[in-house]
Amino acid sequence: MAREQDPAPYGMTSPRIGRRTVLAGIGGLPLAAAAGVPESDDRAVGPATPGGGRATLLRGADLVLTMDPGLGEGPLGALEDGVDLLLRDGTIAAVGRRLEAPPGARVLETGGRIVLPGFVDLHNHLWQSSIRGGCADRDLSGWLSGCNGHVLSKIGPRDMYRFVRLAALDALGAGVTTVVDWVHPLPYDTAAAYVRALDDAGVRFVYAAAQHAAARELVPRVKKDFLDPLPLASAQVSAQAGMSVRAELRQFHELARELGVMLNCHVLECRADRADDPVRALREVGAFGPDLLMNHAVHLDDREIALTGEHDVRVAHCPLSNMRLASGIAPLPALHRHGVRAGLGHDGGTNDTSDMFNLMKAAVGLQRARHEDAGVHPTIPAVLRMATLGGAECIGMADRVGSLTPGKRADVVVLDPGALNFAPRFDWTSQIVLNGQPPNVSEVFVDGRLRKARGELVGVDTARVVREAERAAANLRAAA
Repeated sequence: MAREQDPAPYGMTSPRIGRRTVLAGIGGLPLAAAAGVPESDDRAVGPATPGGGRATLLRGADLVLTMDPGLGEGPLGALEDGVDLLLRDGTIAAVGRRLEAPPGARVLETGGRIVLPGFVDLHNHLWQSSIRGGCADRDLSGWLSGCNGHVLSKIGPRDMYRFVRLAALDALGAGVTTVVDWVHPLPYDTAAAYVRALDDAGVRFVYAAAQHAAARELVPRVKKDFLDPLPLASAQVSAQAGMSVRAELRQFHELARELGVMLNCHVLECRADRADDPVRALREVGAFGPDLLMNHAVHLDDREIALTGEHDVRVAHCPLSNMRLASGIAPLPALHRHGVRAGLGHDGGTNDTSDMFNLMKAAVGLQRARHEDAGVHPTIPAVLRMATLGGAECIGMADRVGSLTPGKRADVVVLDPGALNFAPRFDWTSQIVLNGQPPNVSEVFVDGRLRKARGELVGVDTARVVREAERAAANLRAAA
């Protein structure tokens, strides 16, 4: 959804600004005050640090979906009735029953609760919280020209921090522990603010940096200065895909290879994109393979679907955004038949929510309605896997996150089904997708650190975060 709409060389500013200067300036931004949370000393406010905080024993869960068939029953690796999960040194240390709590560990009683891996949001543009609900009567082209391109160039570093932190905390509170953020071309100092907001929120993130060709050198510079030092940060290179920009696409593909990261492209989001033949362009520059993440892929033809599977290209499926922008319905069942790895993405300002439950339900419901088949892919178990391990596989992080396999990083969500929207228990696995809502997310751990407890973000003054975002929005209106 987010093509580059600003024709000016926006990313070429601030050539003399250094990392130390930028971070010192961003450090003056208003941050949330710490708030005490019982049985927690994780210091959830501020940048993430290695080590994973306190050891934690989640004791006695009624249902644990490990996403590892080797640990439990069925494709989701389900374990029921009194299951414990031990988090230690930022990793999943053990899954089982009657586990012993290490000395000094926090013990969280999870009887009557559901435990599963944190959600992986495979495609977002968090800065677009600045235009929530905007251009609601327009399709993709109208939205890009009327909202996306019109706003981005007016957001400075301070306000970028406010918008991104708001959206990142919203996603974290909804159970998203990893987000892939496709970031439009930004000046160096604004990119610094963007990364700082993500890090301060405490979410694991992939910063997929786009840039104008003339400012290509900013991509490795931002990676080296701001991303590489952060334990929860990773990088990708984002680019436009099409025959008309084939030379630039080749440059950014080569840059991604030099940096050893994936290439991230919007591909065939709407029918009009067919004219620029993005799949042909990606193939001609040698980018069509497992190191490519394609967002949307709504209008792939049968041949392109087969090629996507043959070349192990990854796909981010964004059903709510595609619905909002009248873009169409992605051929998810056909992609699945060809073995394509796919996950789910919120897609920024045109998703209008950070609700992964809503996203999963839409992914299931759209295909059932289109095919008039209740058994069509994705099924309920399949969409839960897409939202967790499937997303991790798409970005090469399945060895670290996406399941509750011992040894992986401790990105964990606890759901409370004892609520009006969820109870009574009938089929909890289906109820996660069909009944779940963000308020059911009671606890969130990222890298073993408690980021949400008893339904509240730890150490975050949410009212202040909202006030700061409103102030930033007022600045945007004044600049219009």
